[in-house]
Amino acid sequence: MSKKDKLVERLMMRPSDFTFDEMVSLLAYFGYELRQGGGGSGVKFVKSGSSEVINFHRPHPNGVLKRYVLNQVVQKLRKDGLL
Repeated sequence: MSKKDKLVERLMMRPSDFTFDEMVSLLAYFGYELRQGGGGSGVKFVKSGSSEVINFHRPHPNGVLKRYVLNQVVQKLRKDGLL
């Protein structure tokens, strides 16, 4: 099983310890690039060659994403036919 498959499987389980770094890696596999949001902890992932965007706040201080963020990302990736 590839690293991408493992991350997708982990995301689908929506674990309580899914990190921001794991999300960056996973979204990069799907062609998204990390960009800083408007300010503060907001971040934006933009799909190369597309207007598709995923927005959320960078988690702090521990780097673990909230469950609602995982749900939003799964919903967006399903909508785009990537999952």
